Amino acid sequence: MTECEKNAPLPLVRLAGIGRSFGRVRANHDISLDIHAGRIMALLGENGAGKSTLMRILAGRLQPDTGHIVIDGRRTVLSTARTAIDAGIGMVYQHFTLVEAMTVAENVFLGQEGGFWLHPRQMRDKVAALAEIYQLAVDPSRRISTLSMGERQRVEILKLLLRQSRVLILDEPTAVLTPLETEQLFKAMRRMAGQGKAVVFISHKLSEVMAVADDIAILRKGEIVDTMPVADVASVGELARRMVGREVLLQIEKNPVPCGERVLKIRDLCSKALKAIDLELFQGEILGIVGVAGNGQKALAEIICGLLAPEAGEVEIMGREWGCFFARCRTETPLGYIPEDRLGIATCPDLDLRDNFLLTTRYGFCRGPWLLGKAAEGKARETLKIFQVRPANIFALARQLSGGNLQKMVLGREFYRQPRLIVAEQPTQGLDVAATEAVWRHLLEARTRAGILLITGDLNEALALSDRIAVMFGGRIMDVFEASDTHKVDRIGMLMAGISSAA
Repeated sequence: MTECEKNAPLPLVRLAGIGRSFGRVRANHDISLDIHAGRIMALLGENGAGKSTLMRILAGRLQPDTGHIVIDGRRTVLSTARTAIDAGIGMVYQHFTLVEAMTVAENVFLGQEGGFWLHPRQMRDKVAALAEIYQLAVDPSRRISTLSMGERQRVEILKLLLRQSRVLILDEPTAVLTPLETEQLFKAMRRMAGQGKAVVFISHKLSEVMAVADDIAILRKGEIVDTMPVADVASVGELARRMVGREVLLQIEKNPVPCGERVLKIRDLCSKALKAIDLELFQGEILGIVGVAGNGQKALAEIICGLLAPEAGEVEIMGREWGCFFARCRTETPLGYIPEDRLGIATCPDLDLRDNFLLTTRYGFCRGPWLLGKAAEGKARETLKIFQVRPANIFALARQLSGGNLQKMVLGREFYRQPRLIVAEQPTQGLDVAATEAVWRHLLEARTRAGILLITGDLNEALALSDRIAVMFGGRIMDVFEASDTHKVDRIGMLMAGISSAA
């Protein structure tokens, strides 16, 4: 041991030789990692690299097959989530675990010892004081059902802070946040680190990692392949290359495609969330819908895809009126939908990947009352291979996949159908840079036969892929313009804030 190693500060948590397998799938193998107090560690890796599995082990949700965990220099067994919490370790998952009918304060105190006997006002005051310390603005008296995704995330973090967690694990925390909410979260993370807490930050957004992390650990195929201070990384490009093992630029050539027939026409569409929407979409183009989350984008997608009925106005899909299109919509519909909620709407978590593949493709494998199971299995395997889904086992359950791999399965299923209209909500959310690059290429290729409505919170993605851009605010379309119109592009931020381009 060198003199520097002898004098190095003792890590708050040390993972030593951690291994975990699920059947024949090796998620983690011989992982050793130090997590230090007062620092933010970014944990990076491609989809399925084993990041979430490793952190679930640290959070007591899973048990390692091999290896052990050392906390404060003492070997510790984290047999349950409760023992991990008692040891000062807490995790905020991608899918929040809040009770929607309860208030913020009630959720924060739920499960806390002594919380049952506190007066509601005392709970609200304590949560408000905690939120003020970390500047995690949220009203303690509001019900969870009324909160945005960013506000719900703050509630999850407040739950951990009230438990005095010393290690906070945040799994893809910015995936559902606006740019302003992301910056607020980063400020809170820096305050936590400044108070001696250790923060572990799982993310695919490499520019954010460079902006907020102190240290970086990279997993590849279940093994740690690199650890470094962020100061030793020269650029986002270098970080992507270290993570993927090759150059990834996220700069793809967008060749012009001739416009074909109109696949979507919307005139004066109104609903509870939408006000006088006018839009047209043609085969051969990508129309990007951008705006702060909660400004009507979801309602627009759900009406187009038949999940909600329009209250007023006209919606025409492939030349047919909305009601007529969905009344006669049988067998292979020419409309493809990639929903933001991949677990709740896009898939059935307890079905295997073959059956999830068949959710929207089954009519192509039917002969009378019979399902051609072998043919479906073959196409499902082929799709998983093309979209690099891991594990590529068609009999794995959907809930066993990482979020990014589940997203790739949904994308593969919908692209396999070759629809003429594609509605894609946040199609690269939770995907690593290599998978994002592949999805971008698939979207650009698909527009040769389809019109694509791209709803995304990633402005860079919208600008890279879209032929035209529409900005939404307060349920209205503020403006629609060519993506090549640099003057209008420069004003997107103002349009997203509700300031008219004519102002």
